[in-house]
Formats: sequence, C-alpha cells, structure tokens
Amino acid sequence: MQTIKRHEIPIQTTFDPPPGTVVERVVGPCWGITVRSRSVLGTTCAGCQTIFGGEITLFSELANESRNEAMNRLELHAREMGANCVLGMRFDSSELMQNANEIVAYGTAVVIRKA
Repeated sequence: MQTIKRHEIPIQTTFDPPPGTVVERVVGPCWGITVRSRSVLGTTCAGCQTIFGGEITLFSELANESRNEAMNRLELHAREMGANCVLGMRFDSSELMQNANEIVAYGTAVVIRKA
C-alpha cells in the first residue's frame, strides 16, 4: 500500500480555519483531478474475489491511491495560487467511460494567518 504524503499546508473538511488562525483572504476555488482505469487483469482478479465475498482489495487500493493523488494535486494547485490552506475540502468521483473513473478533490484556497 502507498505511503500517505504529509501535506505542507492545512487541508480542512470544514470551512473553519485551523485553531489559532484567521482567514486573511479567500483566493478562490482549487482542485486536484486524477483519472484512473482498472486493468483487464486487475478487473479479472477482482472478479475472482467476488466469488468468495468480502473486500475487493485491488479496488480498495486503487481508490485509496486515486484519492491520495487527487489530494496531492489539490495541495499543489492551492499553493500555486498563493494559498497556504484549503477549506471545505471534498471528494467527488464519476465514471468517464467503462473502467475509467475521475476523482476530484476540491475546496476553497485561502490565506490564513495567526490570530
């Protein structure tokens, strides 16, 4: 399993800034997008796992890696915009075509400062 990268800026799921800080200015919307596909071999192996029931680990790992990549790209986009924090972060996903999914991490890029 992939190691989770430690983010260099706070990424909050709420619209409240981290404790002890205030929002100095709102920079704007930011996002990180990745599109992943399931290989034919991986899909076949996952199909075999459904015979026995339980977690389909290949898909769980793919989903986890995809969300981590989207988060990393979200942080990069926010920092490129001049932000030092992301508030209201959310995930969204959709199927673009058979066996290909788009995963988006999005939020509001802001500049925070100590209160």
